[in-house]
Parts: sequence; C-alpha cells; structure tokens
Amino acid sequence: MTFVVTDNCILCKYTDCVEVCPVDCFYEGPNFLVINPDECIDCALCEPECPANAIFSEDELPAGQEEFLALNEELSGVWTNITEKKDPLPDYEKWDGVEGKIQYLER
Repeated sequence: MTFVVTDNCILCKYTDCVEVCPVDCFYEGPNFLVINPDECIDCALCEPECPANAIFSEDELPAGQEEFLALNEELSGVWTNITEKKDPLPDYEKWDGVEGKIQYLER
C-alpha cells in the first residue's frame, strides 16, 4: 500500500509532508509533488501534514483521483527527490481548493 498525492497539490506544492517522511519518498516537479509507491512505507505521517488535503491512502482515493496513483509512480521515477520543506508556490492561496487542476500539471 502507498499514499498518493492528488490534484489539489498542483499549483500549490506545499512541502510540509516532506519534512515528516521517514523514508524520503517524495519527489518534486515544477508545480507538483509525488510519492514513490515502492519507497512509501504506509506510515501515514504525511497525510495530516498536507495543508491542501491532497494526500490519500491508495485505497481511499476520492472518486476521480484514481489516475494519480499511476502519475505518482511514473513521475517519481523521473523527478528529483525532495527531503526538506520549501515555500509553497507563489499563488498557492489562489489555487488551493480549485478542482480539476490536472490540466496545469507540468512534467
């Protein structure tokens, strides 16, 4: 089992979750974070730390967010590992809670 970063992280990219991850399984793209499913130990520490409520257990993914399981796996294989908290993206307050942000995902 793994945890999955979903749509609401796009264009926000809070990194509070990264700080609490004991196995450093987060990877950073231009405007989104992902979790490597092979590295995640299902500890659940990241989920409550996400201010955007964008992290879910794979068996509790909200309807319409299923594609993010494959995206997390794919992108964690090409993006850079992130282990320290950074500031969110400049317009994060504007984008937090906006639905359907997949179209803005930068690879």
